[in-house]
Amino acid sequence: MHRLIIAFRAFFAVLFRRSAAEAVERALGASQPSTAAASAAGSGAVAPSQPSPRSQQSSEPARPSDALALLALLQREARFVDFIQEDLSAYSDAQIGAAARDVQRQSAAVITRAFGVGAIVDGSEGSEQTVPAGFDAARYKLTGNVTGQPPYRGRLRHHGWQASRCVLPAFTGSVEAAQILAPVEIELS
Repeated sequence: MHRLIIAFRAFFAVLFRRSAAEAVERALGASQPSTAAASAAGSGAVAPSQPSPRSQQSSEPARPSDALALLALLQREARFVDFIQEDLSAYSDAQIGAAARDVQRQSAAVITRAFGVGAIVDGSEGSEQTVPAGFDAARYKLTGNVTGQPPYRGRLRHHGWQASRCVLPAFTGSVEAAQILAPVEIELS
């Protein structure tokens, strides 16, 4: 479970920080980023992805990153990317709220099915909780007047989230299609 949390943190760190992307690339044993990727990372632009050495081998099928697989799944089942990319300035608050309600409900279903997300601890916000001695800092975030040694007693501010699984759909497309989140739709007459 702890590895899933690290994976999510690494995803966003790599997405937004060039130094983190380079460190992860080195850790995975890949070569230094290409000049185009490095200059794009510095400018905030997205450089075209180069197929990984793994995806070029004929023995392994092509597949997108797990982050892209999740984003494609959210788009396919909840129209998440459509909603986020839409210019909402022409719509009323009521229209936005109605659309957001559907996207939220459908996105929650995707997240629940793929990750089995559930609360880390039982209890309602404001209830008394005990943080045991030897607690895992990834599991508990202590705020307020943190003094002395555990066990600590305090009020629950957020029950936390954890995943019980990570099941993303298998990718069956080509290397070129690995970054497609949603295909172009054309209605013929």
